[in-house]
Amino acid sequence: MEGQVTKRKEPLRVLVISAHPDDVDFGCGGTLAKWAREGAEIVYTICTSGEKGTDDPSMTNLALALTREKEQRAAAEVIGAKEVIFLRKPDGELQYSLEFRGELVRVIRQFRPGIIFTHDPANRAFDNQYIFHADHRVVGELVFDATYPAALNRNYYPGHLAEGLAPHAASEFYFFATSQPDTWVDIESTLELKIKALRCHASQIKDPKTMEELVRTWFGAWGREKGLAFAERFRRVQIFHDPAKRLQYLKKSLR
Repeated sequence: MEGQVTKRKEPLRVLVISAHPDDVDFGCGGTLAKWAREGAEIVYTICTSGEKGTDDPSMTNLALALTREKEQRAAAEVIGAKEVIFLRKPDGELQYSLEFRGELVRVIRQFRPGIIFTHDPANRAFDNQYIFHADHRVVGELVFDATYPAALNRNYYPGHLAEGLAPHAASEFYFFATSQPDTWVDIESTLELKIKALRCHASQIKDPKTMEELVRTWFGAWGREKGLAFAERFRRVQIFHDPAKRLQYLKKSLR
């Protein structure tokens, strides 16, 4: 799989789980917009509302949370996402817990995605304050553990069965903001949508022109790694390499 450039034709169900509003649009907005155009059904789950993302003493946490949720919904509409779910956990205070993992398992079992995008849980270099935010690290680990093995094993969170939420086996992860990419997605056709989505986050992006220049520089450099004009890159992990085995596992889990 190393060095591949993905080209997808089949319809997809894609679940994106991030720590904060705007993480999605920076990390994988171009890929999601491209897949949405191709018929993918995309849902965002945002763990916090980003209510601490300001130094303005006159801005209350509640006011900023409401603003950032509105911004994220607008950005998701630009990308073509079907729905945005906010878990409203405390910004900057995320911690690993079985209860939190269960909430993510519930979302996975409800939406039943084939692909899950999230922060790379392997990021541990601590050389970039944005990428290695504590909330990103917690969410990456939780999503991995919620997806495998919890969501696909009926013995985890058995109360979900009584609610009609059957086990679900996602096929693969796409980890964004990774230091070890192995998958590049050509986003030349959707770069402008990515930038338009990022512009929706006006409370965080005070200088849209500089943001746009940086996006073109970063994603242009990543594209050139594979002979593309612009690309997003990911670390891709397949959970089930054989779709038949995935279906076989699910049938067993439902017995």
